Amino acid sequence: MLTAFEKAVGKPPEELRVPSNVVEKAKTREEILEIFQSSCPESTVYHLSNGSFMALSQDNESVQPHPRCIVVLDDVFCIFIGTLENTSDLRRHYGLPRQATEAMVVVEAYKVLRDRAPYPPDQVIKDLQGKFAFILFDARTDTLFAARDRDGSVELHWGMAGDGSLVCSHNLDIIIEACGKFCSPFPPGCIFTSGSGLMSFVHPMHKVRASRREDDNGQVCGVTFQVDLYTRIPSIPRTGSASNWADITLVKEENNIHP
Repeated sequence: MLTAFEKAVGKPPEELRVPSNVVEKAKTREEILEIFQSSCPESTVYHLSNGSFMALSQDNESVQPHPRCIVVLDDVFCIFIGTLENTSDLRRHYGLPRQATEAMVVVEAYKVLRDRAPYPPDQVIKDLQGKFAFILFDARTDTLFAARDRDGSVELHWGMAGDGSLVCSHNLDIIIEACGKFCSPFPPGCIFTSGSGLMSFVHPMHKVRASRREDDNGQVCGVTFQVDLYTRIPSIPRTGSASNWADITLVKEENNIHP
């Protein structure tokens, strides 16, 4: 799995910004896709607006630790890796047929949140039980939505390309080739949206902070995102049914408190 969203759409966290000393190692979206297709010629690629794309390869699927699939429903694209333990319950909850896959369930959950929900997305993501990671893109609203299960059972990494695009993949080698070594594991138990940024659905009242990693020579080589259990967010605003959930913004704390 490989996705790349141009900067204005992906809105990558500033902490993922590639330092000036490694910019030459990070590639553009076009170069990244060319490399991926050359190594996975049978991959499925969806070309989105402004050069963004979502790609999935089924090569060597029998030896992969988790199943993978991609669906497109009502201009919502979703790549899902893993399995949900409560798929049957979720199908009934959302009124979906028995044939609905995990990816279809995620798309339906997103659409309910987008169109009718009076609560933030963490409340619904908590209902997903299992081992999973997914990337979802709503082409109608240019909204990106990504999540990884609370135990980090499925690999998911992200980084910033040389042109500022947000790149995501379950394959660390792909991310390193695309973004250089300045990349990061997507934090377990978290969701990222282009509307509200990165937050924990396990600890929604606490901020997710980034700390920089250094190599043996003391050079910054990446970042690690972790939930800061010492810093609480004062409140999470609830939105009415007329509001688009993607526009939710967390209340910014006035004072930074560090242990």
